[in-house]
Amino acid sequence: MTNPVYTTENECQDCYKCVRHCPVKAIRIVNGKASVIPESCVACGECVKVCPAHAKKIRSDLARLKEMLASGEPLYASVAPSFTGYFKGVTIGQLADALVRVGFTAVSETAHGAESVSAHVSRLLDATSSPLVISSACPAAVDMVRKYLPGYAEFISPLPSPVRAHCRLLKETYGAKAKVVFFGPCAAKKNEADAHPDELALAVVFPALERLFEEKGVTFGAEAELALGPAEEGRFYSVEGGMNDTLRDGRTDVRYLSVSGLEEFRRMLEDFNPKEFRLHPEKFTRKLFIEVLACPGGCVNGPAMPRGASGLATLFATDATAPIRPSTTRCFSHCGVSRYEPAAVEQDEPGEDAIAAALAKVGKYTKADEVNCGACGYETCREFAKALLAGKAEEAMCHTYLKKNFQRTSNALIKYIPAGVVIIDATGGIIECNGIFAELAGAKAEFEALGNLDGLTIDAFMPDFKDLFDGAIGHGSEIVKYRQSWNGRIVTISVFPISLGEFAGAVIQDVTKNEGRREEIAAKARDVIRKNVYTVQEVARLFGEHIAETEIMLNEIAGAYESQTVGRRLREGDSEDYLNG
Repeated sequence: MTNPVYTTENECQDCYKCVRHCPVKAIRIVNGKASVIPESCVACGECVKVCPAHAKKIRSDLARLKEMLASGEPLYASVAPSFTGYFKGVTIGQLADALVRVGFTAVSETAHGAESVSAHVSRLLDATSSPLVISSACPAAVDMVRKYLPGYAEFISPLPSPVRAHCRLLKETYGAKAKVVFFGPCAAKKNEADAHPDELALAVVFPALERLFEEKGVTFGAEAELALGPAEEGRFYSVEGGMNDTLRDGRTDVRYLSVSGLEEFRRMLEDFNPKEFRLHPEKFTRKLFIEVLACPGGCVNGPAMPRGASGLATLFATDATAPIRPSTTRCFSHCGVSRYEPAAVEQDEPGEDAIAAALAKVGKYTKADEVNCGACGYETCREFAKALLAGKAEEAMCHTYLKKNFQRTSNALIKYIPAGVVIIDATGGIIECNGIFAELAGAKAEFEALGNLDGLTIDAFMPDFKDLFDGAIGHGSEIVKYRQSWNGRIVTISVFPISLGEFAGAVIQDVTKNEGRREEIAAKARDVIRKNVYTVQEVARLFGEHIAETEIMLNEIAGAYESQTVGRRLREGDSEDYLNG
């Protein structure tokens, strides 16, 4: 059967928030995805509440509920008093009517079981010689003691939880065949149902019940009578301190304390050796009863409750229906005995050499390297190293390790880029640059002495280009300027945003040599052109002179030829005809 709390892996955003908030670290990270470790989980549901991607889920069991409703068997609903925070403005009678309309035989309040438990706790406190009694009302808290504080298991009240006590009352009243389904805000109740199906057939959270109402088209209106009648003071059990209110009857031999949140509960117990109770009983003159609830503030802040459900409006609404009175004078047939044996989660304690090797994998070689930032989800770097060795964590979870790797990579890239590189913050302060930039900026000596130009501003080196950097930081502009004059050089400047409003960078390429080469080529081209023009001009001049000389020569030849022709004709006697002709 699926664990009451599980992960939808394709929705997991590898933020490790569940690891940070899990009080027992029952989370394993594989390939950046978080999964619940069933044997370690106490089903407190804290990971469900904090998961920003809603990848952590509580098992629905809605399909099983529909099968039970369709079977025709007598089905009784046990409704947790925290319903006032989920179904705001709805009375228990209206909720009972809606449940009957979807198929339940009858509806009763889990608070009846709470009143029964308180009555029997009072009698237990009279009879026990133990200086410490821990309430058994919250199954998540009970499981945490059994698994992670097993030395305290013997001090858990040997009584069932309110829902199991209620199941026994209903079966006692309506017959052993009556099946009971619990409705509430709790994931841990599903563990109780899985472990004791003969008592509690199914545990369903309020959101699943709401979905059933929507599917059936059931709305709240009329009120139905409640099986076992209306409850009273037990309704305040859903609020931290509510159980203690039902136990206070003026006695002075018991001190009543309440604690909510498993982290707080663990801190309360872990610095004390429970063997002290047996070794030095004379130290304890008064009994201590601890009401413990896994959810901070009580069940009204359970993992299936909406945000704001544990506010004053809910507290006042719950208080209005729960009179202040002790349950100690109530008469119930015995609700049964429940034993809570230790079931310690096996946790191998690695040796110092193994821990040191694991720390070295994430770049922690000395005590100074162990910053204990908690970003990985573990309180200390040593605890994280143990999780690495246990296969519950991955090296990439270490924030400082990733940061140092990133810095080393970025520093190497910046260092070896064959151009000037500078990164600035929103104030214009230089936070990173390479040697080429320092050389171009005329600050090579400072850079070589300090290894950086941190603390200086970009305006000190590139005042003429302030608008480029302002545009990149303020507006996310990406600007490239070609053939810019800077410090006696010709450069191409590429300015780009890194984080809008926070950081910008620039790559500056010295193209002075290229520009010089270009001028050299242009000069040579101009020289060639000049020579070619001169040659053409010379050719033209020489060609012109040659044409003139040819024309003169031809004219002279033509003139001489003409003179010879006239003389010959005169000699031949036809001069008159020639002259007249």
